[in-house]
Amino acid sequence: MQHVIDNRVPANPVPVIRIRRLTKSYGHGDATVHALRGPSLPGTDEPAGVDLDIEQGDYVAVMGSSGSGKSTLMNILGCLDVPTSGRYLLDGTDVGHLDEQQLALVRNRKIGFVFQSFNLVPRTTALAQVELPLAYAGVRSAERRRRAMAALSLVGLGERAGHKPNQLSGGQQQRVAVARALVTAPAMLLADEPTGNLDSRSTEEVLGLIDGLNATGRTVVLITHEDEVARHAKRVLRLVDGQIVSDVRQAPVDGPPPVLAGLGVPA
Repeated sequence: MQHVIDNRVPANPVPVIRIRRLTKSYGHGDATVHALRGPSLPGTDEPAGVDLDIEQGDYVAVMGSSGSGKSTLMNILGCLDVPTSGRYLLDGTDVGHLDEQQLALVRNRKIGFVFQSFNLVPRTTALAQVELPLAYAGVRSAERRRRAMAALSLVGLGERAGHKPNQLSGGQQQRVAVARALVTAPAMLLADEPTGNLDSRSTEEVLGLIDGLNATGRTVVLITHEDEVARHAKRVLRLVDGQIVSDVRQAPVDGPPPVLAGLGVPA
């Protein structure tokens, strides 16, 4: 039986991500720490907030050292945290007006998460791992299995659907995590240091997979501190002290990623 997953991205002029005047602060008064602040308002030290659009089909690397605000930004983009002020529209939906239950639905249906530590369930097969988001979404068993097998086939693991995490290499485990992230056909793949726990060979395998997914139209936002990983992205943002200090376009939104286009083959 052939398993097919739909890679088509519908035409939609609305950015996948649109944030305006976004800030995130901790503490009060003189002890306030602005994790995300953007530039200062003219004539003051008050934060103006971060503005950012990410278009459908883009592949964006967000870089920064510890304390730069990149993890805070990722948590807000992933609807894992809420901003102190400003607006965040995800695929046209203003997530600032959603309650926790609605945010959970958004996380399940609109965002595919890939984490550094894989976050696979022990003693659970690859197929069952990938089915999990569909089970939470209430998809029927037969349809869950069909879509999970299609996602595993897409990442080259269709023949390992019955394997458990301890029977898979690190690279294969991360590919299972990518399949799990894709199975709900999310608006965005959000990857937090996805190669941080991998050796060099597995790193190239996983980045090659993400490159290929983006080449088919998937929107990817990747958090990294490694220049070698960022070379794969079409656009690189650098954060320092809670503001975007650099925004470099490495390849067109509507073209292939730089590595596939031969523009940025990693050293």
